[in-house]
Amino acid sequence: RTVMSVNEAKKIAARTAVDQFVKPGMVVGVGSGSTIVFAAERLGERKKEENLDVICIPTSFQSRQLILENGLTLGDLSSHYEIDVCIDGADEIDTALNCIKGGGGCHVQEKIVAWCSKVLVLVADSSKRSQVLGEKWTKGIPLEVISFAYVPIMKQLEKMGGKPV
Repeated sequence: RTVMSVNEAKKIAARTAVDQFVKPGMVVGVGSGSTIVFAAERLGERKKEENLDVICIPTSFQSRQLILENGLTLGDLSSHYEIDVCIDGADEIDTALNCIKGGGGCHVQEKIVAWCSKVLVLVADSSKRSQVLGEKWTKGIPLEVISFAYVPIMKQLEKMGGKPV
């Protein structure tokens, strides 16, 4: 039995997600993070090999760059607000399929693109799997707060026993 590296597992998971869920003519949300690099590469390969025609909606600056680098068609939510499938990563996923997302700093965009998607596919290797959230992702729960609401949200988090940073 051979031991697979984390990067090999991420690559297989991302490529499988693209192959199983992305069909010609779809609008595809392209998430953020290390695993999504492999998904964007696979979308680019399929475009070259099969002439796959999809419109890609990025969740971050990183995914926008990946879309362009892989020769994919870049779209946005103003013209493509209904997304067929979004492929994204997660920071941690528990046994009930609850997840922590946004640790990379693209929280709001990721959530909006996921909300606009008919199907959300979270791609993660086994290092992201836990029994209970917070078991592996120990950096706290990512929140993105608009400046207008900064003080009230910080105060509410403190009332709830949180330690905002």
